[in-house]
Amino acid sequence: MQNRVTVTVGGNTYTLLAAEGEDYIRQVADYVNKKLEETANMGRLSQSECAILAAFNIADETFKEQKSSENLRRQCKELLEESSRLKLELSEAKREIFKLQQKR
Repeated sequence: MQNRVTVTVGGNTYTLLAAEGEDYIRQVADYVNKKLEETANMGRLSQSECAILAAFNIADETFKEQKSSENLRRQCKELLEESSRLKLELSEAKREIFKLQQKR
């Protein structure tokens, strides 16, 4: 279901159609406004220059977060593989202990 949400970004009003809920869309709009304000505080820039710098900043954050997520996924995969290896070693050690106990 598409939600129709009206937000104001950079002083302009936009009506958006989105699958996400209204609260989420408003959060995104607030975030973009915050980024626009940050770039506007950098000096005398036009609205389009502020928008482009804000877009670059958001893209930079996105790429860094994606890289971080990829690193976390890789670490999780490595830890799961190590866990599986250790479980196998534990099973083998338990079998060996059982065999040794049976020899007594």
